[in-house]
Amino acid sequence: VAWIKRMFNVEKAGHGGTLDPKVTGVLPVGLASSTKVIGNVIHSIKEYVMVVQLHDLVERKKVEEVVEYFKGQIYQRPPLRSSVKRSIRVKTIYEIEILDVQDKFLLLRVLCDPGTYMRKLAHDIGLILGVGAHMRELRRTRTGPFREDETLVSLQEVSEALYLWRTRGDERYLKKVVLPVEVSTAHLPKILVLDTAVDAIAHGANLAAPGVSMLTRNVEAGKTVAIY
Repeated sequence: VAWIKRMFNVEKAGHGGTLDPKVTGVLPVGLASSTKVIGNVIHSIKEYVMVVQLHDLVERKKVEEVVEYFKGQIYQRPPLRSSVKRSIRVKTIYEIEILDVQDKFLLLRVLCDPGTYMRKLAHDIGLILGVGAHMRELRRTRTGPFREDETLVSLQEVSEALYLWRTRGDERYLKKVVLPVEVSTAHLPKILVLDTAVDAIAHGANLAAPGVSMLTRNVEAGKTVAIY
């Protein structure tokens, strides 16, 4: 984030969810006033691909049975090295899939709640298998609406896109790097308001039914929504 601020020469930039040291993958960064919206990305669904090393050989069938136990709600206590209070928390794992097994190594894809500890998940799988295990490698492939195969760019690519824009006025590559702020709310339920209601809402008024043009089916009481 410090590099991004320097490169774009902006006063504010914020990221959409911490990545631990040595973890790679998707880290959305909000520029300038879009940092106000990035919090919605922090608290959105995450997807990881993880390499787990078992401490002894186990039959694949047994591994498949044990991995299935972790689908749904699980209890986790943050690891010793974490920066948060070590109280037990309930997290949901929506999908957990074995992509490959080679000797003592498992390749897993996990779709889960934000704040789920993959290192702890690997450890707990090893405990139930009875052989012990630890996380060898981790990559975040999705956070909220941002996916590795659609929006991921390296810092090098950011730098080159900026260079082309500043030296040649070519903004094609920059438009692939800097996305509209609306993209960060793509995963939220949406309410489209009439032009006549915009000024009142921008000054703090509540949104009333006459100001609504249309809305998505998944708008529910208590849910965060995006107003367009």
